[in-house]
Amino acid sequence: MQLDSSTLPRNLSNQLRDRLSQVPAVVLLGPRQVGKTTLARELAVHQGDSILLDLQRPADRAKLTNADLFLQGHRDRLVILDEVQFMPELFAQLRPEIDAHRRPSRFLLLGSASGQLLAQSSESLAGRVSYLELTPFLASELMPAEAPVDLNLMQKLWLRGGFPQSFLSPSAETSYQWRADFIQTFIGRDLRELGVNVPVDTLFRFWRMLAHLHGQQFNASAIGGSLGGVSHKVVATYLATLIDAMMVRKLEPHFVNLGKRLVKSPKIYVRDSGLLHALLGVPDVNALMGHPSAGASWEGFCIEQICGQIPTGATVSYYRTAAGTELDLIVETGRKKVAFEIKFSNAPKVTKGFWQGLEDTGVDQAYIVAPVSEAWRLAANVEVLSPNLAAAVLK
Repeated sequence: MQLDSSTLPRNLSNQLRDRLSQVPAVVLLGPRQVGKTTLARELAVHQGDSILLDLQRPADRAKLTNADLFLQGHRDRLVILDEVQFMPELFAQLRPEIDAHRRPSRFLLLGSASGQLLAQSSESLAGRVSYLELTPFLASELMPAEAPVDLNLMQKLWLRGGFPQSFLSPSAETSYQWRADFIQTFIGRDLRELGVNVPVDTLFRFWRMLAHLHGQQFNASAIGGSLGGVSHKVVATYLATLIDAMMVRKLEPHFVNLGKRLVKSPKIYVRDSGLLHALLGVPDVNALMGHPSAGASWEGFCIEQICGQIPTGATVSYYRTAAGTELDLIVETGRKKVAFEIKFSNAPKVTKGFWQGLEDTGVDQAYIVAPVSEAWRLAANVEVLSPNLAAAVLK
């Protein structure tokens, strides 16, 4: 089958429809160019009578000059507001409108800045809105659990990342160029539109530093020194900016009361592996396989496959002691605790520290995520599987 954006159903599609059928408003979060608008347009066709406004366009913003009147006039339609972070004042106006005519499927709000939107909507729409996040393409969307594992397709997704235009590019060269252009546009234009006034060169250098520290503990003071004496507070602000834009993930450490010396610093990952490779200057598979960050890149890729599909309310962390005992990812869903160890090998082996980590944290089940074509059991509560199956075990 020829892959294109229309033949790749997103995991989130049915969940989005279900949420809209239950609540008046849904906020769909996701980075720029990830496919939010495409998904919204497909939903609009399925939904029937709807209206979509792109709030980056002056003509569409003008329609909301008298927002109260506009919203009252479209109470019988699904109103889709794209890039809603450009009109944050709308949240305060949506609340009384929802209360005046409360029914499911009134509003779908699309946004690219999670922190700003969550703050606005939590203040104005508490109890009236549900949140979903659209990630770049996931391995489980390309290879459903019932389908054979295609390791070549997995490698392509890992190299290019999951942004639709990157993954679906006709060649590795055009994909790499798209990602390089995306990074420049994102830093030079998109962040400025969101009110970030950090110099472009500084933020680009900072993001590249994070790429070279991908999968390692974050030390704001050390990075600040490398940036020419920037304070750790300013560095933390830079980091928060990229986290808010859903470009970087901060993975907090997992704490257990064992009397052991635990690592307390968070780990940092560039969320999309394709953007990571562009920041590292890795254009193709041959360069990736010989790069010293290949193992860390695979680790981050697999972590995103899992975190992109964790159940609502679940928490994620990593575990590491000063002695080196480590688990790459722990997912807690209610009372259940599941651990994931990630290996860049088709014949993965685990160390004594892995078994010690399972004992320390008291996990119920553990999985070794690796580039394997078939799953197998390593122990009674430990299974080896491929990244496209990793998140399914949490359901």
